[in-house]
Amino acid sequence: MANSQEEWSRRKFIATLAGVGTTMMLSPLLSWAEDEIGPRIAKIVAKTIGVDTHNHIDVPLSGDLPYPAIDLAGDLQKSGLSAICMTFAVDYQKLVNPDDGYKRFINGLNAMDDALKSNKMKRSLNLSDLKTAHKKHQATVIQSVEGGHFLEGKIERLEEAYQRGLRHLGLLHDNDASVPLGDIFTNPVKWGGLTPFGEEVIKEANRLGIMIDLAHCTNDAVNAALKISTKPVIISHTGLDTQLGSNANFAKMMKPRLISKEQAKIVAEAGGVIGVWTHLSDSPMEYVQNVRALVDIVGIDHVCIGTDTKLTPAYRPPAPNQGKENTPPKEKPKARVGERTNEAWQDQKVGFYYAVVDAMLKTGFNEDEIIKFGGGNFCRIFDAATTGK
Repeated sequence: MANSQEEWSRRKFIATLAGVGTTMMLSPLLSWAEDEIGPRIAKIVAKTIGVDTHNHIDVPLSGDLPYPAIDLAGDLQKSGLSAICMTFAVDYQKLVNPDDGYKRFINGLNAMDDALKSNKMKRSLNLSDLKTAHKKHQATVIQSVEGGHFLEGKIERLEEAYQRGLRHLGLLHDNDASVPLGDIFTNPVKWGGLTPFGEEVIKEANRLGIMIDLAHCTNDAVNAALKISTKPVIISHTGLDTQLGSNANFAKMMKPRLISKEQAKIVAEAGGVIGVWTHLSDSPMEYVQNVRALVDIVGIDHVCIGTDTKLTPAYRPPAPNQGKENTPPKEKPKARVGERTNEAWQDQKVGFYYAVVDAMLKTGFNEDEIIKFGGGNFCRIFDAATTGK
C-alpha cells in the first residue's frame, strides 16, 4: 500500500510538471525535485526569467594560462535561474603598466568567449534575447565587468566593449582606475562623487545601450550618477545597513558596503533596482528576511537578486610544474561555504533559486512578487538601458 501511494504521488507530481515545460521533465534535477521542491515551486521557477545580477565567473586574465572546462550551462540549470550577469574584475592584482587593465579585460572576454562556446551558450544583448532563450529553455548570460579600469581614460574603448557584448558596466570596483571615475565606498573620498571622466562614461553608456551598475559607489557618486543618467540604473549587490547582526568585526567590515534606508529610497525613486546579496544570511529564510526588509522600504518593484557568488568553481592557476607530462594535478581546495551560488548556505540541498522561491512562499510572498524579484524587475531596467540610441 505504501508503495502504491508513493507511485501515485510520483505520477501526480510529474503530471503537474507537464505544464511547466519539457526541459523540466528532461532535467537531471527531476531526481531530487519530487522530494525537495514540489510542483508549485517548479512552476514559479519555470515561469520566471530568473537573473542573478552579479555573479562572478573566474577566468585567467594573463592570456597565457590554461583555462579548465566549466559546466556553466549545467550549473545554471541546477540553480533554477535563466541567466546570470557574468562578471569579472581586472583590479584584484595591482595594475602597474599602461594598458594592464585593457589587456586583462580583453583576455577575460576571450576566455569567456571560449567558455560560452564550449557550453554552447550565447550572450543576451537585450531583453528580446533573454525572452527567446527562456522560451527555448536555453541557458544564457549578460556580459558584465566590475570596474571601468579597462578604459584608462579612453572613452572609445566603451564602444569596443559594447561590440564585444558588454551590456552591464560596474562603474567602480575596489581600486581607483588609472583615470579615476569616482569615489569608491570603501576608500577615502577624493572626488566628491564622480570625476568628469566618470560622468562622460555614464553618458556614453546611455548612448550605446549599456546598463550602469553603481555598486561600490559612495552615496555622493550614486546621487551624481542618478542626475546624469537618462536610463535607470542598478546597484547589483548590497543589503540594508540595518541587517548586520551581532558580530562587531563583521559589522565594521560590512557597514561601508551596505545601503541605508534613505539612500535606497533615492535609488528607487529614480527608477533603479537594488540587488540583495547572500553575504548577510546563513540560510534561505534569513536571505528572504533581508529581501523583505528592503522591500518594506522601497517596494517590490525595486529589488532583485544579486548574490555576489560564483556559479562555477573558482579559478586557481596551476602550480609552476603542473601541466607538464606525467605531473598529476594537485587537489583543488574545497570552496568556502557561501562562495558557490548553488552552495550559498550550509546543507543546501537544491539549486539557489529553488531554495529562494521556497523560502519566499513560506514567508508570505505571492507568485507575482517572487517573479518580479527573481528577474522581472531586472528585465524592466535592462530593457530600458539597452534600447540605446
